[in-house]
Amino acid sequence: MTGAPPAPGRRIDARPRAALTEVELIWIEKRLEHWLRFGRIAGERILTRKTRLVSFRPGAVFAFIRWSSNDYGTVHSRIDILRAVGPGEPCSTAPFVRPGGEIYLSLKGWPMVSAVLAAINAIEAVGVDPCDVAPDHWRHLHNRLTAGVPARPYTAERHAAWLKRKALGQ
Repeated sequence: MTGAPPAPGRRIDARPRAALTEVELIWIEKRLEHWLRFGRIAGERILTRKTRLVSFRPGAVFAFIRWSSNDYGTVHSRIDILRAVGPGEPCSTAPFVRPGGEIYLSLKGWPMVSAVLAAINAIEAVGVDPCDVAPDHWRHLHNRLTAGVPARPYTAERHAAWLKRKALGQ
């Protein structure tokens, strides 16, 4: 690393990269798009004009969306909500996420992705950061959407109960 200061707007994390979870974001207009809906980014590296790597500290929760199309329309759409793992922690692999993460929700197909995005918007509407939502809610949402049954909304009361359980270490 040189003594030059980082470029404006770039965050630098002093931790070794091995301790971070990296997600590859790609943007090729109307063809291939990988983006984050939420998450607290610890670092970022621009690889090319269309590709960058973002890093998350262990324990960070983020929503990663992948979408691709061809000349006839959408080919693939998927959303994963994951928790970044620390070194040596067991994890599940997910494409474009290194080394992987603890999967809270993983759904494919635009109707499912759209339903999750609507749920995230509803969570933000009650004043809760989606990064801080109870993991059980993401699992509940995954299971309900998979079964085709309406999910319970995440309310400020549910969030307060989660924060109390978390403070007790449960």
